[in-house]
Amino acid sequence: MKPTVFAQPFEPLGCAACRNKTQLPFDFTMAYQPIMDLQTGRPFAYEALVRGVDGQSAATVLSWVDESHRYRFDQACRVKAIELASRLGLAALPGCRLSINFLPNAVYRAETCIRATMEAAKEFAFPHDRIMFEVTEGEQVTNGAHLKSIFNEYRRQGLITAIDDFGAGYAGLNMLVQFQPHVLKIDMELIRNIDQDPVRQAIVAGIALVCDRLGIDIVAEGIETTQESEHLRSAGIHYQQGYLFAKPGWETLPLASGGA
Repeated sequence: MKPTVFAQPFEPLGCAACRNKTQLPFDFTMAYQPIMDLQTGRPFAYEALVRGVDGQSAATVLSWVDESHRYRFDQACRVKAIELASRLGLAALPGCRLSINFLPNAVYRAETCIRATMEAAKEFAFPHDRIMFEVTEGEQVTNGAHLKSIFNEYRRQGLITAIDDFGAGYAGLNMLVQFQPHVLKIDMELIRNIDQDPVRQAIVAGIALVCDRLGIDIVAEGIETTQESEHLRSAGIHYQQGYLFAKPGWETLPLASGGA
């Protein structure tokens, strides 16, 4: 197995250092998209999605990131997501989680790389046990043991873990065999037109059965139609995310008062 290689020396950052973006050649902000709990009609979580300060997409911002500042960018995203979410009042929403995507290949040692996150949670009065970290499928993780150690450390710290885009890219059954997160998010390609597609229905039902046996919560991503939502709800998948409910809100919390 090929080990993870980092292009810069390890230098753990604190919260204050991550808020100072002078060493990044660009600035950024966050948009938030709700993950709805259809049983309560309220957001189960808000996913923080990076955006440019002039409205640039996540893909554009990520294209600005290179090996020389990958670690600092990952750390700064965590702090920015917590700081802005706290300012927008997310911590006041009962039980609502803050979901943050992270770059596993930017984490050197989980126990030290998490320091800025925990400092930010304390500084901005955000309960750390309501912070959920999603493994983004945009980066291939060649060192499974390294990612497992990250998840184990995050669990030890009382954080929530999630696998994003399950069923697409690098996020598949092999990843699930190595570590079992608190939450699994099913990729939108498996959800699209699921109410009309028996193949997708069978695959998602199988994923749901596995997750039920392992005690993992499921989120269905990319919901765009009422028919998709209702089919998934009838299959017992009550946590759903997609444009049917709300598009990402630039520096706002859509549907923060509840109501799908």
